[in-house]
Amino acid sequence: MSPDPCAACSWTTESQKHCGYNSYFKLFFEAGDRGVWSLGSKLIVKDRGSSFPTAEVPNTPFVKENTSIPVLTPLSKAWSKLSTHEKEGIAKQTAEYLLQLRNLQSDKTQSLTGGPVYLDFLFRNKNSHLSHGPITTQDELWAHMERGLNEAISEAVRIRLRQRMPPAAPYTFTHGDLTNVNIMVENGSWWEYVCPSVGDSEEDREWKVLLRQYMPDHNTAREFWLDYYLCRDPDHERAKNFKETEWDEL
Repeated sequence: MSPDPCAACSWTTESQKHCGYNSYFKLFFEAGDRGVWSLGSKLIVKDRGSSFPTAEVPNTPFVKENTSIPVLTPLSKAWSKLSTHEKEGIAKQTAEYLLQLRNLQSDKTQSLTGGPVYLDFLFRNKNSHLSHGPITTQDELWAHMERGLNEAISEAVRIRLRQRMPPAAPYTFTHGDLTNVNIMVENGSWWEYVCPSVGDSEEDREWKVLLRQYMPDHNTAREFWLDYYLCRDPDHERAKNFKETEWDEL
């Protein structure tokens, strides 16, 4: 048994050995700088740390007032028990609800309350709690994104990435994490709204491939984002290929 305490709760296997306590609190999902805990079988807690504000509280009533999306079992747990027909139905429902969300638009990138946004997938910084925006122009958006690129990325590659950047407007209300643990279902139906590109597991990859079949085709934007995202790590194979291609074109 490891004597090292749990990084999340400081509990140790030695502590467990000397008592009869078994915790019902489980850390079952983590991404970026957030973690999700289950409190028994009916409640969850989303932990973002004391210095990282959450927009979920104002967002939930906003969605309820402006869409028909109902605001429970995570799709990740139900997936293996669902039929092909039920999986397709959930993907269709999710795509339809996402389209409702994306009809709620703004002239700038901002939180629902008009404040800045915190997006690790889009804006990478050493300090993950750094805020961005509100952002009103394409150039301003790129300036925020460019700060996340690795310092080794050349100016020529940066210029080419900027040229390939698709139009950002209109800015839409949406959700950036469609991992299957964030989709809640009941009786084989989509139950609660929650970027279908990065798969956390084989089932999650299967889910996102299916979901993309029912969503508008944004493949050009997706390819740009993958090139941009992977250029944060110049040693990644795709980043190397992109840089070599850029060199050939110049």
